Amino acid sequence: MATPHFPMSSVQEADLNEAFETADPLKLMRVFGITEKTAMHYIAAAYPERTAKLPR
Repeated sequence: MATPHFPMSSVQEADLNEAFETADPLKLMRVFGITEKTAMHYIAAAYPERTAKLPR
């Protein structure tokens, strides 16, 4: 069974693109006004190999 694909909003896409560019959660928090948890979510999505060992 195929996994359903849910389109991202333009805001989510911008957040993720910025995460790919900077990998800086503080910058994401300042630029987009998101929480630390959300910023780390985007960093983990952009760089799963870097965040695999971080506590959740």
